[in-house]
Formats: sequence, structure tokens, C-alpha cells
Amino acid sequence: MSKGWSFLKPYVRLTVLVFQETATVEGAKVSEDGIVETYHNDDEALDAAKNGIAVVDLSQYGRIRVSGEDRFQFLHNQSTANFESLREGQATYFITFHTNVSKGCDTVFVTPTARTIDIAHAWIMKTAITMVVSPTTSGSITEMLNKYIFFADKVEIQDITKQTCLFVLVGPKSNKVMEDLNLRDLVGQPYGSHKHFGVSGMPITVAVGNVISEEGFSFLMPPAAAGSIWRTFVSLGAIPMGSKAWETLRIFQGRPAPGKELTNDFNVLEAGLWNSISLNKGCYKGLETISRLVTYDGIKQRLWGIHLSSSAQPGDLITVDGKKVGKLTSYAAGRTRSEHFGLGYIKRQAASKGDAVIVGENVIGSVVEVPYLARQRRPLFNSKP
Repeated sequence: MSKGWSFLKPYVRLTVLVFQETATVEGAKVSEDGIVETYHNDDEALDAAKNGIAVVDLSQYGRIRVSGEDRFQFLHNQSTANFESLREGQATYFITFHTNVSKGCDTVFVTPTARTIDIAHAWIMKTAITMVVSPTTSGSITEMLNKYIFFADKVEIQDITKQTCLFVLVGPKSNKVMEDLNLRDLVGQPYGSHKHFGVSGMPITVAVGNVISEEGFSFLMPPAAAGSIWRTFVSLGAIPMGSKAWETLRIFQGRPAPGKELTNDFNVLEAGLWNSISLNKGCYKGLETISRLVTYDGIKQRLWGIHLSSSAQPGDLITVDGKKVGKLTSYAAGRTRSEHFGLGYIKRQAASKGDAVIVGENVIGSVVEVPYLARQRRPLFNSKP
């Protein structure tokens, strides 16, 4: 790897256990399953994500490796993105190809009726496709994919979550850290672009984007490198962020999550995940429903952010003039006592950006766009204005 990483070499033998012990010494509260819930600095970490740089351990997120000659066609048929257009050396409308920089995209796993299971961030590697999925869906998606492998398919599915660690950088100063590490080649590259490096013989994949945002960067590494890389980020000014603050950031960014915004109650178009969907790639699971919804303008509700006057609970009804128009799916308190925010589905004709709603009994809400969904672009082809 580049010389910016040379000072990591004395530490690459650290294990995940040592990394967790280090986190505890730093003041972290670690759950029974090894997830750092908080460093007791949540407000500082959220401020860093907005104005500086924060580092988050997302090793609880699932990593699924799909290999074999038929991997592109297989994922092409099983999810919403056009994987055939992402083969090495081919052009794609997802991102522009850059020499020595590999491609990636977001894709969505849906039911046959287009109900949303999870969003997967896919990295197109030389001999495999690695997908990052939510913590709660890794096992079920792995099982589902294995079920659809037929006898003649040359595909292998492997859950590599426990064999890898995943860190992400968030915040406007992330580029500075990349430059300090001599990784400036990825700065300014499109979302999903990634490169492979080695530190003392250990493989590390660095990618543009951080699950909830197209900005920032992701780092996939073996567990033995985790402790040293974490300390490196902190030494370069990154503020550690725990899972509690990360969940708050997710909600304020508007990134849908399984069991909340992504359930059997909502389809992929209601969730607004247009950037992950191909409407012209041929047959795939959920296509019939998706095509019908687009053709007949059948999307009845959509996901919004809601500024709230006080705290609320997921599941609270959203009403306008006393009529039920939707449901709150996520809630988070901000960095001040007066800052309350939620995500919720609202019927299309009932309210839109800037409108007032009531959440629960008497919480006043204002409907707003959220960054993650604001970046979604409905395709011009096969769609109505």
C-alpha cells in the first residue's frame, strides 16, 4: 500500500478482541454482541459528521460474497440493479469507469410483489461481488440467494461478515484523511468506486461512500488490521461514533432500514429507491409489480422526513385534518432538546414538502426532504412526468 500507511505495520497483528478492549478503554459502552453503542460523545460525534470527520465501526453490518462465473447474471435476476452492465470494462450509467478503480452500485432485494427486503451496496471485484447489507438481513438474504441457485448455476454464496471488519468515515473533512493516507486517487470518484490495497500482506478495500451517504469512505479489512486502522483514523482527527449516534444520523439522512422503512408493508418505489432500480434490464424478481406501478402511476404513498415539535414513537399515526394519511417509521432526537426528527410514509395526495401534519395525538410535524432520498432520480425512460 502507499507510504501513508507505513506507520500501521507494527500493529497489524492486533485481533478484534484487542480492538474491542481498546474501544472500552476509550470510554465506549459495548453491547453483549460486541457492538459499540456509544463513546459517551454522541453530540460531538454528530457534530463531527456534519462539520468535521467521524469514524464508525459498522462491522455488525453483513458482508456477502458472491463468486462464480454466473455471479453477474445471478444477481441481475435476483435484485433490482442492472448487474450485467457492471461487468469489468463495460460502461454503465451507475458510475463512470476509471482506470484502476473498480465499480459498484446499490441494489435492492425485494419480494415477488416488490415489497422491500433490504438495500445492498455492491462492490464489483475481480473474481467476486461483495455486498454490504443491514445487520438484521445478512442471514436471511444469504439463505434466500442459496435457495435460488439451480444445479447448473456456477455461483457460490458466502457470508463473510465474521471474517472481515467494516469501518466508515463520514463528514466533510473525510477527503483530508484520504490525502493524509495517500489515497487521494479515490477523492472525487463516483459513489461505489473502490480500490484494493495491501498493508503488510493484508488486503484492504477502500470505497467511496458510507452506506447512508455518497460522501465519505468505507474500509473493508481483515480483523487483524482493525485495531491499527481505527487508531490511525483517530490519530488523524476522526471522532469515534457509536451505533446510537449512527442510528440518529441514519434517520436524519433519511436512509431506509429493514424492519422500519423496509418491510412487507411498503414497496420499493414507495421507499423512493429509484437509483437502485433498472426498468429495462429484462426479467427479475419483482419486475412485474414495479413495471405496473410505473406504467399506471400506482405509487400511493412515499417516504418523507418530518421535523417534529416534540418526541414521538415509531408506529404513531400521521394525520391531516383528523384523517389518517400515514405512519411514523423512525424517530430520533437531535443534538438539542428542541430537535426532533422522524421518517414516515404519507399518502401522495395528502401532504408533501412544506406541509403540516399531526403525528400521534398532538405532535406537530413539518414534511421535509431528506438527503438520501433527495439524491434518488426517477429514470426518464418508461416513466410519466
